[in-house]
Amino acid sequence: MRTAYSVETVRAAERELMARLPEGALMQRAAAGLAAACAGLLRRTRGGVYGARVVLLVGPGDNGGDALYAGARLARRGAAVTAVPMDPERMHPGGLAALRAAGGRLVRAVPQRADIVLDGLLGIGGRGGLRPAAAALVERIPPGVPVVAVDLPSGVDADTGEVAGPAVTADVTVAFGAYKPGLLIDPGASRAGAVHLVDIGLELPSPQVEALQHADVAGLLPEPTATSDKYRRGVVGIVAGSAQYPGAAVLAVAGALRGGAGAVRYVGPAAEAVLARYPETLIGPGRVQAWVVGPGLGEGRAGEVAELLAGDAAVLVDADGLRGLDAAALRARSAPTLLTPHAGEAAALLGVSRESVEAGRLDAVRVLTQRYGAAVLLKGSTTLVASGGAAVRVNPTGTPWLATAGSGDVLSGLTGSLLAGGLSGADAGAVGAYLHGLAARRAGGPLLAHQVAEALPAAWRDTRHP
Repeated sequence: MRTAYSVETVRAAERELMARLPEGALMQRAAAGLAAACAGLLRRTRGGVYGARVVLLVGPGDNGGDALYAGARLARRGAAVTAVPMDPERMHPGGLAALRAAGGRLVRAVPQRADIVLDGLLGIGGRGGLRPAAAALVERIPPGVPVVAVDLPSGVDADTGEVAGPAVTADVTVAFGAYKPGLLIDPGASRAGAVHLVDIGLELPSPQVEALQHADVAGLLPEPTATSDKYRRGVVGIVAGSAQYPGAAVLAVAGALRGGAGAVRYVGPAAEAVLARYPETLIGPGRVQAWVVGPGLGEGRAGEVAELLAGDAAVLVDADGLRGLDAAALRARSAPTLLTPHAGEAAALLGVSRESVEAGRLDAVRVLTQRYGAAVLLKGSTTLVASGGAAVRVNPTGTPWLATAGSGDVLSGLTGSLLAGGLSGADAGAVGAYLHGLAARRAGGPLLAHQVAEALPAAWRDTRHP
């Protein structure tokens, strides 16, 4: 599992470690890891470090010090290293002395010929985007030159991934000691490039954010045993579709049939279309372990949603089912409840603008789960799953091709099936999003929603046999 920690948590762990180490030792560990990552990139792009033109963009804090010490290490290996300070009067003195001793130079303007640029302008404590002096340096980075961010792309909020102004877009980010949430959550994640973690010896508590990997998903997937029958494996009910949107029912059933439950029961007006495509489906009311309600439901069916929420089965609420939810009624439920909004639906649930949700996805998903007392899967370029006070899960799989009609219906059916198989709301949401994204990668693109459903069995197998 990939885990991420808040700035406050990382700072506390750094202080505790520095108290046990010689002065400057922690920065040297970080600089050594940064220099090694840069050397690896230079080997791939130009064959080696010797003779490489390395440009350091240097801020006034420890982040700039990390860049300077790393630059000194590269200079000692034969690189031509040039440092461009944001404020020449506020550079890290030890780092500057080391760079000069290794033959590095200090200049006022960003050179227009470089093999690699290190972004050491702001550290993880930076907020609110780049200030004008820093932004001016970033604007002068030569086009096409690989950029390596020191711990975090400058201008990205480390705790949330928010980008409130100008910010660096890196090809590689070298993170020290721990991932920060802003490296895993968009829009910050899309600016981080490939993230390389350097172990500097931090001792960290429970994470604030986590991302499942193949082994984690494989460990959560429900598997039948020799004594299983279709009812013991779980039955998921699908309440979806309408005269206008019968396809939503078909796609939700498609996802559910491939989600591990023993049977899928459909209740709604699209039974004929569902049976024509999937004759395995049970039709009509009956006992289920979990319900999926909302995809393509249309207006005027809030009573069906309320009736399901009043029952004792797990319920996943998506799409049209999210309209007008009673927060008090949801908080009073004892059975698992999972809400799966996209940014626009989340904005309606919170009474805010869609733009504010997209800019602050981590805060939005946390507020939703607190307000409604349910697990929440917030769909988007970075899908997040939150439940109570547990770490928020970030989905690391997926592709932009998933932005296609019906893909959310497949996800709802798949995730509902996992709920029926006995997973908690948070686990079902995280595993469903992971498999859904993995299946989309397998299907390629451009893709149609039904192709995602068809690729789910292969994605399921991938997690067990990577």
